[in-house]
Amino acid sequence: QVQLVESGGGLVQAGGSLRLSCAASGRTFSRYYMGWYRQAPGKGREFVAVISWSGDITYYADSVKGRFTISRDNAKNTVYLQMNSLKPEDTAVYYCAADPILRTTPQAVYWGQGTQVTVSS
Repeated sequence: QVQLVESGGGLVQAGGSLRLSCAASGRTFSRYYMGWYRQAPGKGREFVAVISWSGDITYYADSVKGRFTISRDNAKNTVYLQMNSLKPEDTAVYYCAADPILRTTPQAVYWGQGTQVTVSS
């Protein structure tokens, strides 16, 4: 069982930065692939980024590539999403996910409650 709690969301102007954090409970955190997904109003949940157990494999959605960076600290049971050059279209609820396999579809086993990111133009 893994419990996930996101933090770090907020309101930021276009071009600004935010860093999201996701704190995980459970002793097996390091065994999970960790991902970030987002859901904008009226839209489905979409993949943003994922990172492997060791952190040596990362994948990003094309829409965020070059602007967002996913990282993890297994000693702290935490995964991060550094978001730079934010755009109004990045506005969404961002969810952290833990999965025993690497995937880029919103079918993870464990989910956090989400944190709101709002980018003003």
